Amino acid sequence: MRAGVLIRAGVAGRLCGLSRPAVTLRWIRSSSGPPENPARDQSAAARDQSAAAPLRCFRLPGRSLLHIRGPDTCAYLQGIITNDMNLLQEEEERRALYAHMLNVQGRTLYDIIIYSVREPSGDPVEVLLECDGSVLDSVTRHLKVYKIRRRVTVTPRSDLALWALLPRDAGSARDGSQPRPTAAGRPLVLVPDPRTDLMGWRMITGSSENPAELLTDCENRETEEYQQHRYTIGLPEGVADLPPGDALPLESNLVFMNGISFSKGCYIGQELTARTHHTGVVRKRLLPLSLSAAGDALQPGGALDSTAAGKPAGKLRAGLGRQGLGLVRLAHANDTLTLKSSSSTPVTARASIPDWWPKDATK
Repeated sequence: MRAGVLIRAGVAGRLCGLSRPAVTLRWIRSSSGPPENPARDQSAAARDQSAAAPLRCFRLPGRSLLHIRGPDTCAYLQGIITNDMNLLQEEEERRALYAHMLNVQGRTLYDIIIYSVREPSGDPVEVLLECDGSVLDSVTRHLKVYKIRRRVTVTPRSDLALWALLPRDAGSARDGSQPRPTAAGRPLVLVPDPRTDLMGWRMITGSSENPAELLTDCENRETEEYQQHRYTIGLPEGVADLPPGDALPLESNLVFMNGISFSKGCYIGQELTARTHHTGVVRKRLLPLSLSAAGDALQPGGALDSTAAGKPAGKLRAGLGRQGLGLVRLAHANDTLTLKSSSSTPVTARASIPDWWPKDATK
């Protein structure tokens, strides 16, 4: 069964600052998904609570949200992101879209997730855009540069909070079940993470709401655990992992994270990206690293050298604990790598190819 998508009915009115509507549920689902009757949903949740998948819940204070609304929202974003905004219209169950914003040279500026908050019928004239909170002002300015004559507004939403939900068992993939809301309240948005099943779900609530009161069998955990999970599976997020103006989208595995369309037409930075995809070879990729020393004590950008070949193999991007991310030449992906550190003892690293990538990803 494909995972359902839960959006609080009337969320558009609430986001626009209108009076809060009566709370009901509206399921966006496949024909085999959960029923549309809210009362039946609640009774089913009560019956299935003991069998529901336990969840780890992480607040993401380092990520921020922008509210973009207006009749030109879809066309406006279509020209400045790598993915196809039309997917939010054409695929009934899709309510989240991963993408990058590129500069004119085709390098990544910002990684984003776009959440549609429209009703099930109608154009997506209203979205929430998730980005790295440390560059919120830069993202806002970037969006406004291309807003000329577009009927849209762009507003930061500090009154909302973003959460990641992961299965209790580390490394488990999201299955066809849906996190179940309690009778006490409902999240504004609850959708599968569009990047990979290993990233569980994304949830948006009011900034003062506690997810343990909104979802059954949900346990709040520390954000550091979420970051270590990302590094373990090799998934980049934010400007530390994707340095603006430096990272290349294909080397950053944007294709594997469902973040790009090669058939949508022109957008900023499209030419180099499309040419590389169709005619070039990606020789380096972001890979997860297992480190012999704490990665957060290492200098980002440090050179990774192949011990066996005695050649440069890549660069460290970021690390936390004994996990990290490195931009590594695929020819050295199975080598033992060394990294110079501030101490006299070199740090060793082992790269690996993530299991969630396509089988032919390194060819």
